[in-house]
Amino acid sequence: MTHKQHPIGTGFTAASTAADVLAGIDLTGTNVIVTGGHAGLGLATTRALSDAGASVTVGSRDPDRAAVALAGIERVEVSRLDLLDPASIDAFAARYLDSGRPLHILVNNAALAGSGGPIRDARGYEAQFATNHLGHFQLTLGLLPALRAAHGARVVNVSSGAQRFSGIRWDDPHFTTGYDGQAAYAQSKTANVLFAVELDRRWADDGIRGYAVHPGIVAGTALNSTAGEEQLRAMGLIDESGRPIIDPGRGKKSPQQGAGTIVFAAASPLLAGIGGVYLKDNDISPLDDEPKPFPVGPDAEVPADITSHSIDPRSAQRLWELSEELIKA
Repeated sequence: MTHKQHPIGTGFTAASTAADVLAGIDLTGTNVIVTGGHAGLGLATTRALSDAGASVTVGSRDPDRAAVALAGIERVEVSRLDLLDPASIDAFAARYLDSGRPLHILVNNAALAGSGGPIRDARGYEAQFATNHLGHFQLTLGLLPALRAAHGARVVNVSSGAQRFSGIRWDDPHFTTGYDGQAAYAQSKTANVLFAVELDRRWADDGIRGYAVHPGIVAGTALNSTAGEEQLRAMGLIDESGRPIIDPGRGKKSPQQGAGTIVFAAASPLLAGIGGVYLKDNDISPLDDEPKPFPVGPDAEVPADITSHSIDPRSAQRLWELSEELIKA
């Protein structure tokens, strides 16, 4: 399979922050949407894009709480968005379209992670797949007129190195039998990548490019908040005092470092003419199909390079078609 997963030598490193990546880039007049842009990586992303001059709309299930978190950040507004509720997604997109503003950057950042028993939405869909992929898929399609109106837009799906550990369960994507929370999360993160690949194929001629991003592992984000201190310590994410361990060379990053690759995808001119790729450490990830175990323990290597199953164009097209059917239900 011919692929585009070749690092381009950006000059940035795993330790580069969002501010480093956006240095010298003026985003004045740029309209951005960041889902979940009021906490963790989303907040760091919102702040960095705003500091570069962008106007940011944050989608949040709790607008009042989000407004408090975003206080003091310029050119930011909050709009209610529940990615598990199709009506909420449609209402959010309609409000944005009614504003008449083009959309230059869409960051599909909000995510759900859980390793306990299955959580399902009102349709019976597995909640991680429904939130992390289907909700963003429906949102992106609903915002297509605004993306086209930008005459040059980027859609950034925040994925994870977990994409390595599961393809799409075509016969049972909602885990109606044999539920495995980690596998469900990994499937949703693979879906984020496949969605970016097929979006880029379909919409590049309209000037809309798609990217998937692995931001690294950031202790203290909402995704890691469900783990107790003992588990986070065993994973090597916090020290004995409960402070986050920052080791970007091993994939353990601060929120500002994690947001670096997100804003790199969103705004870096180094990606001009390139799309449909998976990014890590502020560059295009190399392809690595060597099997690696799920990382366990504080000294475990955290594999994050892209694998073939996550960028397979046939799977990407199949997932798009499946997703269209699922959001119609």
